[in-house]
Amino acid sequence: MLITSQSNEKIKNIVKLKEKKQRDKLNLFFVEGIDLITEAYKNNCLKELYVLENNEIPFDVNYTYVSKEVMKKISDLESISAYFGICEKKKEQPIGSKIIALDNIQDPGNLGTIIRSACAFNFDTILISDDTVDLYNPKTIRSTKGMIFNMNVIIKKLPEYLKTLKDYDIYGTDVTSGINIKEESFKDKIVIVIGNEGNGISQEVKQMCNKFIYLKMNSSCESLNASVAASIIMYEVNNKWNIF
Repeated sequence: MLITSQSNEKIKNIVKLKEKKQRDKLNLFFVEGIDLITEAYKNNCLKELYVLENNEIPFDVNYTYVSKEVMKKISDLESISAYFGICEKKKEQPIGSKIIALDNIQDPGNLGTIIRSACAFNFDTILISDDTVDLYNPKTIRSTKGMIFNMNVIIKKLPEYLKTLKDYDIYGTDVTSGINIKEESFKDKIVIVIGNEGNGISQEVKQMCNKFIYLKMNSSCESLNASVAASIIMYEVNNKWNIF
């Protein structure tokens, strides 16, 4: 089947997935590019595939060919890809033991990068506050480089949920009262909290932290980007665990 009309009903419904409310309503989101689609397929999340005409079908999945004009209509990219996929949102799994918690992160690129780094450095769960940027924002999805399909992501009201993690060490970041991360030993069940880009960790969440750490750095630099700081912290913690 080849769709050539941008007014096709199926195409109009796909375009609506660019809106968060529609993604939430249908429990669907979209991915673009062969790398993201490959990860979605490997993790059984790929529901439909739309392929630019005259390209090969790479997977055994329901597919539809579309014209270049139609692909431009549904794509969220300036330079369209040959592959566009519709995916079901991932089901939340039970919380793990190595957790990165995100308190009101607002930049989709930061969220995606943290998810990618968490996968790289052996954290098994991403716990995000319900006021964090949408997990399925197209920019977030692209920033994960497909690692969203390999991670358990849980969305909760963060202060209340952290209260339930009685047997975890919950670490906030604090350059004045924290311990240098290189001097801390980490047990098996931990939560590392990363705060909002401009305001840091909220007071409500900070009260749930029972330990604090900081990254030693040049005194002329006041702070790091949230995703950079999170990535360095996860790298340092993973080195303590010696997991590779």
